Amino acid sequence: MGFSIALLVFSGLGVLLVLMHKGKGGGLSDMFGGGMQSSVGGSSVAERNLSRITVVIGLIWFAIIVVLGVLMKVTT
Repeated sequence: MGFSIALLVFSGLGVLLVLMHKGKGGGLSDMFGGGMQSSVGGSSVAERNLSRITVVIGLIWFAIIVVLGVLMKVTT
């Protein structure tokens, strides 16, 4: 139960972090406001830190998926 809740939390965090990234131009990011200037991604240091945090959250999310898969296999 705890890992399921953690999966939901980290999934939401992952979505929010990906949406906070600046668009690199063109595509769907411009359609949803990615072409406008954002106050969050103003400096390259902030963008790099946001990328690092996103990768860490993604790795934690992947680890939770693996743990849930192992737990499901053990309990059945």
